[in-house]
Amino acid sequence: MDTPMIELTDVTKTFGTTRALDGVNLTVPRGTVLGLLGHNGAGKTTVVGILSTLSLPTSGRARVGGLDVVREPEAVRRRIGLTGQYASVDETLTGYANLVLIARLLGAGRAQAAARADELLELFSLTDAARRVAKDYSGGMRRRLDLAASLVGHPDVIFLDEPTTGLDPTARRALWDVVQRLVRDGTTVLLTTQYLDEADVLADAITVLAAGRVIASGTARELKDRVGRRSVSVTVRGADDREQATAALRRAGLAPALEGDGLVLTMPVMDSTAVARVVRATDEAGVDLAGLTFSEPSLDDVYMALNHSTGH
Repeated sequence: MDTPMIELTDVTKTFGTTRALDGVNLTVPRGTVLGLLGHNGAGKTTVVGILSTLSLPTSGRARVGGLDVVREPEAVRRRIGLTGQYASVDETLTGYANLVLIARLLGAGRAQAAARADELLELFSLTDAARRVAKDYSGGMRRRLDLAASLVGHPDVIFLDEPTTGLDPTARRALWDVVQRLVRDGTTVLLTTQYLDEADVLADAITVLAAGRVIASGTARELKDRVGRRSVSVTVRGADDREQATAALRRAGLAPALEGDGLVLTMPVMDSTAVARVVRATDEAGVDLAGLTFSEPSLDDVYMALNHSTGH
């Protein structure tokens, strides 16, 4: 079995009397995305700081690509890339010059640095802006340049610490496309985010932190199954249909409740097989439905339920 690319084992981190991490365990296989969720102060950025060798754990062990972050920090840094919430490129340099500079600092020759810069500018759709200074880039362009900068050294592992904070929906989705492309090519990603839809789209697995502790782990599907708030909603065409539908659904063992303008009936269900019961019950009652929807719990539901249960 391949060595996990990211491992935390019973990691704690204290700052004076504050315990930022309390026995955190994580395992991220190669070529996957772990979404790390949590409110501000939950410990997400502290985890990234330890794994990227910017901070030492108080106790426990942290490894990246099998390398211990405390004993082998330089080797770890050669294998990772880091992109934070705010662009860290030099805004007085062009996009091209930023990438060439980083490549040269990493030991590349002139031709090799230029080739890598051109390659990354094309990957991130920045070729047309290559000779513009970074301060003239839009927020989304600066963030893409920042991510490109973190990839100059061909890292095996990328830490994305809330990388789409402040970006508009179009820029966020453009960044998602790039991340998905990197993962398809074998890169391992640890993504911290407060955008639950982002984790739902990108993450192969999700870990939720609260007050420095792991309070839940699993795939998005597994976490949603824990909440179980599935429902079916039907829209009827009038008051008479509403009364007939309500009675028919109750006879079928369901518990419809009125919503919206009084023409929508919503009922909790165990799974999608209940849709057939709803259709059969209303059809037998002669009710002509204007619409029917089946709703799964969202990661928002999961996050709210978990935080409510832990008091955060």
